[in-house]
Parts: sequence; C-alpha cells; structure tokens
Amino acid sequence: MAKATSSAPSQRMLRVGEQVRAAITQVLQRGEVRDDLLEKTVISVSEVRMSPDLKIATAYVTPLGLPDHQAVIDALNRNAKFIRGRLGGQLRQMKYMPEVRFRDDTSFDNYKKIDQLLRSPEVRRDLDAPASEDEE
Repeated sequence: MAKATSSAPSQRMLRVGEQVRAAITQVLQRGEVRDDLLEKTVISVSEVRMSPDLKIATAYVTPLGLPDHQAVIDALNRNAKFIRGRLGGQLRQMKYMPEVRFRDDTSFDNYKKIDQLLRSPEVRRDLDAPASEDEE
C-alpha cells in the first residue's frame, strides 16, 4: 500500500526548524559573522522551513529598517557556510548539519496589503451595509 504524502510539515520538521531558527538568531545576535552590512543591520529570523530529510533549512528573514532587503539576503547567502559551521554547537544532536539558505520574508508585506484592503472604502461600505431579508 502506498504511503500518503502530505504537503504539511511534520512535527519533527517544525521542531527542528524552530531549533535552527533559534540557533541562527543567536549567531546573528552575537555578531559572529564578519560582514560590514550584517554587523550594522538588525535581522529578524521569522521562520525556518526544513526539507523532509532535514538536510536543507530555508530561513525567512527580514532586515529591519532597510528599504532594500536583497543586499542583506545576498550577504547572508554568501556567509551561509560560515553560519552553518557556527550552528554545530547548538545543534549537535542532529545527524547532519543542514545547508542553510536565506530568503526574504514577504509575509509582513502580505499582511499590510490585506490590512489596506480591509480598510478600503469599498470593503467598509460592504461591511456597514444592512443585511437584506433574502440573505438571512
């Protein structure tokens, strides 16, 4: 019988992702990465998604206070091997140290767009309109 595949992450993937997120955050907070751009930028690591085999960690980050995130993402990806090496002490229980990839977290932009839509006059008009008897 074939095993059903699911696109949802397993509990193990979520747990390991959170451990990797905390470890990356500590490395960045301690300023262990010697890069001028990264040393002067506050970076929020919002989520780390693990591959099913736990060998690839995709970290979603937001550089705070910068309009252009791409330069910081590029700097993090250039230093990904060094960061991976610094994670070893905190993730020594893992069989394989995951390869770390950094991506821009656009979820805050999506939340902002949704908020603007909900506050738009068209939506406000629809929300404030009285319900007709046919709809009840």
